[in-house]
Amino acid sequence: MSGASGTPYAAAVLRALLDAGESVDLVVSRASRLTLLDETGISFRDAHWRDDLGEWLARGADGKPDAFRADLDAVRYWNAGDLAAGPSSGSYPAKGMLIVPASTACVAGVALGLSKDLLQRSASVTLKERRPLVVAVREAPLSGQTLRHLVALDDAGASVVPASPAFYAGATHIQDLVDFVAGRVLDAVGVPHTLYRRWEGELGGGSRND
Repeated sequence: MSGASGTPYAAAVLRALLDAGESVDLVVSRASRLTLLDETGISFRDAHWRDDLGEWLARGADGKPDAFRADLDAVRYWNAGDLAAGPSSGSYPAKGMLIVPASTACVAGVALGLSKDLLQRSASVTLKERRPLVVAVREAPLSGQTLRHLVALDDAGASVVPASPAFYAGATHIQDLVDFVAGRVLDAVGVPHTLYRRWEGELGGGSRND
């Protein structure tokens, strides 16, 4: 997680990964802690990360209690300042990496290979090891500089998935729109889910574009 607005997207992705039986290495940047506090009122603390994560994932996008319950033993938390952490090395086993949400500062850092914290370092490792990297950028409008950084990430093999929900899936709640974006992020790395209704075509013609 980077510091962009959009913590409900991160929560939806985490819940779906755990539902799919995936193990997760979680990195929460310093800026994302501030965003999480602003958007949810939850202080994410290193010493109590399991309790704080559980409280966060048990809420829906509207901040109200959700029915979700998960075994957090499948989550391994790493401090963003720990550049000696497992994900900082290419020899650490990983299927890929998802940055949700991705701020423009994070996008720039990864595109330029700055590795200023564990989040950026892990992304650089993911690219050099030719593993899937998904960047769910959340910003509007996008500057020319950020667009060039996103093109550089695409050229390096990353998948850029803008946090832009679609409406054809019959959304009736905020959570439906959040889940659509989360589902598209998971689609990019082949993780099965049932977060949104997929487009199956229209009889009698017609067209639509993602």
